Amino acid sequence: MDELYNLSFAFALAATFICLANICFIRIQGRMGKLQNKLFMMILITLVLNGICNTVTGFLTPYKHTSETALFVTQAARYLYFVFHTMLAPLFFLYISSVCGIFIRSVRSIRIIYYGVFAITELLALTNPLTHWVYYLDSDLQFRRNWGEALIYLAAAFFLAIAIKNLTNTWHVLTFKRKAGVLMFTSITIAGILIQLLFHDVKVELFAEAIGLTGIMMIIENEDDRIENVTGLYNRQAFLTDLESYMINRTKLHVISIRINTPEIVSRKRGAVNRELLEKSVADFLSTVHKRYNIYRLGRRSFAMTVFGKDDEEAYALAQKVSTRFDKPWKLTDTFVMLSASIILADIPRQVDTLNDALYMFESEKPSKTDKKILAGDDLNFLLRGSAVEKSITHGLSEGKLEVYYQPTYSMDGLKLHGAEALVRLHDDDMGMLYPDEFIPVAENMGLIDAIDDHVLMDVCRLIRDERLYEKGIDCINVNLSVLQFMKQDFVEHINGIVEEAGIDKKYINFEVTESISGGSYEILNNAINELKREGFMFSMDDYGTGYSNMRALASMNLDCIKIDKSILWEAEKSELGYIILENSIRMIHQMNKNILVEGVETESQIKLLEPLGVNFLQGYYFSKPVPKDKFLAIVEKENSAGR
Repeated sequence: MDELYNLSFAFALAATFICLANICFIRIQGRMGKLQNKLFMMILITLVLNGICNTVTGFLTPYKHTSETALFVTQAARYLYFVFHTMLAPLFFLYISSVCGIFIRSVRSIRIIYYGVFAITELLALTNPLTHWVYYLDSDLQFRRNWGEALIYLAAAFFLAIAIKNLTNTWHVLTFKRKAGVLMFTSITIAGILIQLLFHDVKVELFAEAIGLTGIMMIIENEDDRIENVTGLYNRQAFLTDLESYMINRTKLHVISIRINTPEIVSRKRGAVNRELLEKSVADFLSTVHKRYNIYRLGRRSFAMTVFGKDDEEAYALAQKVSTRFDKPWKLTDTFVMLSASIILADIPRQVDTLNDALYMFESEKPSKTDKKILAGDDLNFLLRGSAVEKSITHGLSEGKLEVYYQPTYSMDGLKLHGAEALVRLHDDDMGMLYPDEFIPVAENMGLIDAIDDHVLMDVCRLIRDERLYEKGIDCINVNLSVLQFMKQDFVEHINGIVEEAGIDKKYINFEVTESISGGSYEILNNAINELKREGFMFSMDDYGTGYSNMRALASMNLDCIKIDKSILWEAEKSELGYIILENSIRMIHQMNKNILVEGVETESQIKLLEPLGVNFLQGYYFSKPVPKDKFLAIVEKENSAGR
């Protein structure tokens, strides 16, 4: 029996020193700001008090039969042990909830259950000297358990089960290290509890808890992998993990996103060192207006702050304080610079309830039409719609929601049907019909534009082949190409493969490129055009007159047709100057030996205006708006029936 007492004494003493060492380490680290850190420290302190109580009990137990003082101190130490140890399971439950991003925000009835269970068990421990419901000493002064101790263990199991449930809800969000740390503590602690239940005199439970907490401290509380080196703030991965946890658990908070718009100038003129110095200055400023452990550096020029417990007005006031600071210069080593910043204030989860939506919002460029320094409330609808469009594109590709429409083109000679332009539409169950000017730029940013372009081209090829359009007076179908397609090394082979697999003559495909593309990527574009022209394809320039044309490049490009934008036609109707611009544009293009198609034809008077100018083709609502495939085929059949 003496050996067991000595072993229990050694376990208690070791647990005490382990927890004291952990407390010292945490104090040296200086990371005590978050609720998670405070709860962990409370658990360690509670274990230290338990360890001291068990150490005293283990040391004095051999003398309790001969010394009334030893008996009194032993009883007092054992009493305090139960009082403190009963707190451990609720504290661990709160700690796990904090690690998982869950705050005690449950409905009142559930909170009453939590508090009630804790109050009952703690009251059992506190009143035990009067009731002896938890434990008592028999006539031989031997320690005996009573039904109250079983109830305390059941309560501990209850809190542990709730903690595990919280873990399960956010398990996929936690990093591998955090999962390992929690599993380590839980496994070691449960093992210690079982050993002590089976062998009452082996007081190993406290030691097991101390070892488990050491693992948690090393893996979870040591957040070096979550800290960004330059600024000392939490990094992007920490933000993603934390924010997703908050969203999963419906935690209410605000997020303030800060994007610095001008430091690239600093980088070029002053060097990368000054850029890092500048971003550290911004980080240090943010730490003066908000808790540092709630600030994240998302990347170069980008920060975020999570704000808890504040209403919309208080959160906006904090965003305003940040915005005002950017009205003043920032000091570099040898000079001052002015910075501009885009600030977004989002209410989580009321406005944004998914991680993808949040990232899209915080990483999007500020809308060009607004001069507001802080975007909040209804200002975010534009960004939220952009995120919704992203989802719609993804679902549209996978679920067949993309549909190709066709707008007929006509020859000026006799106004006969010449062909059509293929225009893609996206059907969304919630947002309705989406048009290319909205979703194509988003698709380009997502890297999905190739898939959309391929979808349109394959649809056109099938239509030409299956409906034998070449026998029905259709000379070609115009298909738009994205500049990103031309950047691909295997672009020509890829396009050839699609059309050859469909088994149609390549001359029936007329690819359209925009004026802005030709100016920015002329050499790559021209090489690709020449290769595809040799294969038999035709090419047009779309939207001529909307950008800054490189006339030399335009003249030398191997194009078949130039499409004059509708704005030039409409302006020609309104003013003499507009007509002069239209007339001279047509004359210049004819001198380059290229055909001309005018877009936006809506009235008979516009046709009469164009007749003497030598235009080749027309397109616009006067003839037809873009229509689904079946309606376009009806137009083709009608034209053929009329013998036109």
